[in-house]
Amino acid sequence: MTERISSVDVLDVRFPTSRHRDGSDAMNPFPDYSAAYIVLRTSAGGEGHGLVFTVGRGTEIEVAAVRSLAAMLIGQPVDDVVADPGALARRLVGDSQIRWLGPEKGVVHMAAGGLVNAVWDLAARRAGRPLWKLLAGLSPEALVAQIDFRYLRDALTEEEALELLRSAAPGRGERERRLLGEGYPAYTTTPGWLGYDDDKLARLCREAVADGYKLIKLKVGGNLADDVRRMGIARESVGPGVRIAVDANQIWGVPDAIRWMRELSRFDPYWIEEPTSPDDVLGHAAVRRALAPVKVATGEHVHNAVMFKQLLQAGAVDVVQIDACRVGGVNENLAILLLAARFGVPVCPHAGGVGLCELVQHLAMFDYLAVSGTTDNRYIEYVDHLHEHFVDPVRIRGGRYLAPIAPGMSAQIVPASLAAYRFPDGPEWATAAAA
Repeated sequence: MTERISSVDVLDVRFPTSRHRDGSDAMNPFPDYSAAYIVLRTSAGGEGHGLVFTVGRGTEIEVAAVRSLAAMLIGQPVDDVVADPGALARRLVGDSQIRWLGPEKGVVHMAAGGLVNAVWDLAARRAGRPLWKLLAGLSPEALVAQIDFRYLRDALTEEEALELLRSAAPGRGERERRLLGEGYPAYTTTPGWLGYDDDKLARLCREAVADGYKLIKLKVGGNLADDVRRMGIARESVGPGVRIAVDANQIWGVPDAIRWMRELSRFDPYWIEEPTSPDDVLGHAAVRRALAPVKVATGEHVHNAVMFKQLLQAGAVDVVQIDACRVGGVNENLAILLLAARFGVPVCPHAGGVGLCELVQHLAMFDYLAVSGTTDNRYIEYVDHLHEHFVDPVRIRGGRYLAPIAPGMSAQIVPASLAAYRFPDGPEWATAAAA
């Protein structure tokens, strides 16, 4: 009998990271790293796992959005779905009534992306490969067929995408051997959360250097005097040979971003991340012109490939930061990776959240093998939180991500963690409510 998608389970899972200010920044002082967690089940017992990262309140809205879209998967033949996730992505994104709530942005677009990622996880599991290897093994023609070029052709055509992929083919085998042997460069945000005191900041900076990281990141934007002091502590702790990026998490307007960063420029910041509204393309361009040679990075809240296209066309960004859960899943991230390659801009994925390190490593490693062909000035963000809750957690050695080898997209959360942190009735939350 034909194997079909038999059910889609969606759970509200929240981790109380706010209790220790883990993940704290100028815009999000008390986040609880959370997820709308998705499990596709098939009639033959197969599973695909995905998630949509959130920071606490509102996760229930994301769960509802996933459930609204999940009805489009129920009963679909598994062979058809995994053979062409792009067709599913276009159907989820293009539903005429639900699309009105975006279009292609916000809660509904993230919900579509979570389901698309779960399908890719299912496809990789069925193929017995980690997702990065499955994607890198597809032909240029198959990859291009997964992308919706409707709004992108003024910046990237199908023919140009094919040429980029074909030109990256030489040396792929050697790159894969290097990836498996050496891993992929990482940077760490673990020292830099805004809620940490100075002693903890200094200690974690020194530990990061000892662990092999060549780039660390600090959150900024709460108070200028505090930022000057913290940057001084960080620079003294890591020395002149380690890059320090800073992240404002959208707290500033354009004039404030320029003024504030000029005060911090004495500490040689490598990039300023999210200096202003993620939708302000011209604002990012103005910040970039004013602050050069400090680089401008953004992307974790950029809601679709069209916005990335405009940032690149406007010369508004030096570093593209893709997010595994913000846009419409793997397929749209393929488009963004190719856009970045077309404009010669490096990609340094965002991974500050539960499960984001696990998911986005596959996209960066695919980019190295099949698109950019390089790791120069490229890093995957790493935060040392919550990995113990995943069946196939990230592995870090010497400041580098080791390539995952288990089949899938590394999204599966261990059952005991789902039970303990289910919101609002899991024991971790029920105990806190009773206290």
